[in-house]
Amino acid sequence: MTTTQQAKAELLHELHVPGAPLVLANVWDGATARLVAATGAPALATASASVSWTRGVRDGGGLDLAGSLAQTALVVRAVDVPVTADLEDGLAEDAAGVGRTVTELLALGAVGMNLEDGTATGLRPVAEAAERVAAAREAAEAAGVRLYLNARTDVFLSGGGDVEDAVERARAYLAAGASGIFVPGPTDPALITELLAALPGVLLNVGGGPGTPTVAETAALGVARISLGPGLARVAYAAVRRAAEEVYGSGSYGSLTGGLEYGELNALFDRP
Repeated sequence: MTTTQQAKAELLHELHVPGAPLVLANVWDGATARLVAATGAPALATASASVSWTRGVRDGGGLDLAGSLAQTALVVRAVDVPVTADLEDGLAEDAAGVGRTVTELLALGAVGMNLEDGTATGLRPVAEAAERVAAAREAAEAAGVRLYLNARTDVFLSGGGDVEDAVERARAYLAAGASGIFVPGPTDPALITELLAALPGVLLNVGGGPGTPTVAETAALGVARISLGPGLARVAYAAVRRAAEEVYGSGSYGSLTGGLEYGELNALFDRP
């Protein structure tokens, strides 16, 4: 069954519920999209790192807009659930460019986007980052799609950030048109609780993985979204290296056991 883009956009908004978070196991191509969707995932997200690596470049500015959109298109075409794309800082020089990015993204059928305030040299000034959020929202409204705009602040990743800084940025981005706020970095439940208390009603996105609270524990805090980021890609690439090291080292094939069957993987693409 094919769902309209607008219906997918509405569904993506509905899936963000404080205390019952949307869990996103981020994908990077058609195969990973169908594998994760088959587990029952109600929506999919890309991760800029995973997409960049599969395109043969480094994360953090290495991938251009065309490459990122091409990979996003593979994911959107592979599944019938809402797709949100991680497009770093909008992959544009200025706010007007961010607006054009959103227009191109929505033309692919995606219904969500991450937009971060970090750059290779640090954080953008709050006003400048908020202007880019506003441009993204304006472009979505012009396209007639209720984009889920997940504004990410990298205050805890850039070093020296604190809750006050994160809250100031979150409020500015929400006022500019963000749907929710992504604050990667914090893993301490007390810190996440402090953020939520300072931002009542906000749809907060945090990261998930080894060393972080479980999904149930994070849900109990009131978080609305949990992202694995490049977690799946890191595991997949570790398996590739492990198997290659074994065959070129000992000449054995033990690391190839437990893989998915050829027929199962091929069958992922039996439908268009």
